[in-house]
Amino acid sequence: MRLIKKKILFGITSLGLGGAERVLVDISNKLCEKYDITIFSIYDKGELKKELNKNIKFKSLYDCRYDELSKIQKMWIPIKILLFSKFIYNKKIKQDYDVEISFLEGPITRLFATKNNKTKKIAWIHNDIKRVFGSGIKSKLKRNIDKKIYTKYNDLVFVSNDNMEKFQEIYNDINTENMHVIYNYIDSELVIKKSKDYINFGNHFGQLDEKIFVTVCRLVKQKALDRLIKIHSKLIKNGYKHKFYIIGDGPEKENLKSLIDQENVKETFILLGKKENPYPYIKQADYFCLLSYFEGYGMVLEEAKILNKKIIITDTAARESLEGYKKGIILDNSEEGIYNGLLKIIKLDENNNEDINDEYQYDNNDKIQKIIDLVGE
Repeated sequence: MRLIKKKILFGITSLGLGGAERVLVDISNKLCEKYDITIFSIYDKGELKKELNKNIKFKSLYDCRYDELSKIQKMWIPIKILLFSKFIYNKKIKQDYDVEISFLEGPITRLFATKNNKTKKIAWIHNDIKRVFGSGIKSKLKRNIDKKIYTKYNDLVFVSNDNMEKFQEIYNDINTENMHVIYNYIDSELVIKKSKDYINFGNHFGQLDEKIFVTVCRLVKQKALDRLIKIHSKLIKNGYKHKFYIIGDGPEKENLKSLIDQENVKETFILLGKKENPYPYIKQADYFCLLSYFEGYGMVLEEAKILNKKIIITDTAARESLEGYKKGIILDNSEEGIYNGLLKIIKLDENNNEDINDEYQYDNNDKIQKIIDLVGE
């Protein structure tokens, strides 16, 4: 007799290049033999969609990419989802799913909160909820809306203990018994395989006497790249040779380009743009950096760990991902702290740090088991 698989629906904003998106694809590919999996995305045409196992179903609310929308559409769609969530849910989503998982904060979580007595509801929180929506009246409004939204979920999953604690500070009257911490899962074999691809870095990818730092992130204010440009510029002006390569795209791109020109560091602080395969860049760098104002868990740090890279981060929730990892360096989350930390690293004689070359054995299959325990057999 053929067993009927439990039906799971994952929801996300898009399957574009990003940490949460990468995690969702890897989790879905890992679980699709055990479960009947569908991914619902607000926007279509994400770069990672093609990496889904052929057994995974996919559907979207809009058949276009987010960056193909006009400014008015970008503003209107989240409002539309909030105001007409029940109508959209019943028309586009509602089926006989056993479990529905909203995999990212924001519109998808508000949409999936629509009541469905047949379905277990799980919300996945990837970021510092105290800071992800910024400050001001708009952010307070979102927090007040989401307070009611999160109470409609059976379980809340956080990617770090720090994120869960920050959430509890904001929503201190939400029941904590249904809160869980599951660190991000990633397919380590795929990362290693992709890191071996040939990449033409160009003539400007570092010199023998320069430290090479690589960052992979969205170009958003949270990642503090404007602060990093100023720190880098100061180091260069003080005679400390090194180069920064930033992989990613986002709304801050033009502002960052202007600041790079203003600081006259075009040759040493390079925006490489979006890359579907960032792993060869990470592999060839001396250090991987994530020097943000705040973080969730920092999915890309897991990828850097898989590639046994030396990692530098600021003191954020991402510190949890470096526990037990000998090649991790945590800097004070300030301009002075980052400057002094990078200065020490650039001047460092690595021959005096033998233990930093220890091989790290990456294993995260326990994370999959935690998801199975949560979802149910």
